[in-house]
Amino acid sequence: MREEFVDPLKRSDDGEDAGLRPRSLSEFVGQRELKGHLAIVLEAARRRGEAADHLLLAGPPGLGKTTMAGIVAGEMGAHLHVTSGPALERAGDLAAILTNLAPNDVLFIDEIHRLPRAVEEILYPAMEDFQIDIVIGKGPTASSIRLTLPRFTLIGATTRTGMITGPLRDRFGLVARLDYYEPDELRSIVERSGRLLGVGLRPGGAEEIARRSRGTPRIANRLLRRVRDYAEVRGDGTVDAACARDALAVFGVDGRGLDKSDRGLLEALCVQFGGGPVGLSTLAIAVSEHGETVEDVFEPFLIREGMLIRTPRGRVATPAAWAHLGLVPPVQSPDLFS
Repeated sequence: MREEFVDPLKRSDDGEDAGLRPRSLSEFVGQRELKGHLAIVLEAARRRGEAADHLLLAGPPGLGKTTMAGIVAGEMGAHLHVTSGPALERAGDLAAILTNLAPNDVLFIDEIHRLPRAVEEILYPAMEDFQIDIVIGKGPTASSIRLTLPRFTLIGATTRTGMITGPLRDRFGLVARLDYYEPDELRSIVERSGRLLGVGLRPGGAEEIARRSRGTPRIANRLLRRVRDYAEVRGDGTVDAACARDALAVFGVDGRGLDKSDRGLLEALCVQFGGGPVGLSTLAIAVSEHGETVEDVFEPFLIREGMLIRTPRGRVATPAAWAHLGLVPPVQSPDLFS
């Protein structure tokens, strides 16, 4: 079991990622609708002197779900406790965390859709009635004790909303989905991160990094650090548009944000399989990846960029994929995409 206590108001020096996280709703860039909803919910809870309602955050990785949990705790002046669904293997693991919470604390469970069913059952009365039942002993002498918990806020994060069971989803007071970021929003994030990292960042450099960040702040910050390294080693430390382009070319990120793995998948699909259709397992073997990795990591971005589609017959490369690779697509039958 992994459970971590985090003070949301203290900046961590353990890593650059922690230091780049915004600490308040006013600092958080993007997700305007979610920020508006949270501002109302948190202010109402503060006025009543109560814990905020339970919150479920859904969306692809890297969009700020963990950051938002820290912001909620910071806005409420509460302590943040962090764990994950796979780390809670037994009901007793979750019970130990719940019984150690203080009033108004925030418990963040990442990948909450991966909670074992027995652990999930413990959450139901804890979320609704702030009580849990603990079984003491075994066999005929076993007895159940009901413990009352302090009122707390549970924040769950998931990358697969469809895997959240109905009873669990219904117990969240607010269910929100984080969307991919617009280029202007990512540029603002890159500029803010550049100031915090002490990078000599020019507007053109920030735009170039944002354009290749796949709509994801985590990727934008990662690319910024690599460009900073390049600028310090092969330049004068200043990041302008030309420096950003040269640096990202060195690290294999092209103008559309595709990296070596993305292009390898498209090349396998186009060159080895003639553009498809090809099954997921076959495509995964061709690129030496697990099927889940192809489906969850590579395909969403390629589909969003209009380079790949999923059909009942398998994966198919679109004309945009062929053009991006500089290849000539074959003549395709009309029912290929059906």
